[in-house]
Amino acid sequence: MASSAGESSLPRTRLDLLGMLLATAGLVAIVWGIVNGDTEGWSSATILSAFIGGAVLLALFVLWERRAEHPLLPLSFYRDRAFVFSNIVSAAMYFGVFGSIFLLAQFFEIAPVRTPLEAGVLALAWTLMPMFVAPVAGALTDKVGGGRLMALGLLLQGVGLAWIDLVATADTPYSHVVGAMIIAGTGMGLVFAPTAAVVLGSVDAHHRGKASGANNTVREIGGALGTAVLSSVFVHYGSPRGPQDFVDGMRPAIWIGVAVVLVGALCALAIPRTVTAKRTPAAEEQENERTPSPAGA
Repeated sequence: MASSAGESSLPRTRLDLLGMLLATAGLVAIVWGIVNGDTEGWSSATILSAFIGGAVLLALFVLWERRAEHPLLPLSFYRDRAFVFSNIVSAAMYFGVFGSIFLLAQFFEIAPVRTPLEAGVLALAWTLMPMFVAPVAGALTDKVGGGRLMALGLLLQGVGLAWIDLVATADTPYSHVVGAMIIAGTGMGLVFAPTAAVVLGSVDAHHRGKASGANNTVREIGGALGTAVLSSVFVHYGSPRGPQDFVDGMRPAIWIGVAVVLVGALCALAIPRTVTAKRTPAAEEQENERTPSPAGA
């Protein structure tokens, strides 16, 4: 019985080394600028050089990807509405929610004063909810539509963050915020599974690794940018010197997080209810290579 080499071999691909170097250098420069902008000064020559250099490197990356035979990140991904808006949702959630969590984790330790362990235990009302909600959201994605679940999840996160911001004082009772944490955690669980399903479902099977990597990169940049921006707002209006000073700085920062999350919810509504991967000529050719011909059967 004859065997086909295509049945067990991987598609023929080459490492896009130049694309990898350009993307890595560009992202490192931008993230470094974001992380150090508050200490170096956002208008300093060092930070501006990092941002400009990163932007130039990423522009060169895009130009190279347009002509590369085996691109690290196929630009055809960004012609798909589901893929584009799912990544915007990821960036918005990580900007708003994780930037806010950076401040809220400290808020639970300072208003009123608690140990880090006590604050962590109290935060479980938020962090445990995705464990229960995400599997349910994953099961409902095909029936309801991933975009609708993401929109609901981001709306709930915005409500939870706004609730905490409105009741925050220098001595906030835990009973005043636990409901908000449960709502925000539920919203987080509604975003995780549908986002992954839509991102991976919008590309061919042999491109899913690249699509997942692109989405992970967008999330990390969103989180770094959110933490940097919200921290800068916090420092401008308040300080960690005392509970009231902390609350004074946290409130305007969290409102920015709420606004970004709600913008993400609107973007999620633009995601098609049914997501179908668009087959490319390269994908069809590789599929044909893996399919045994009748003569070789």
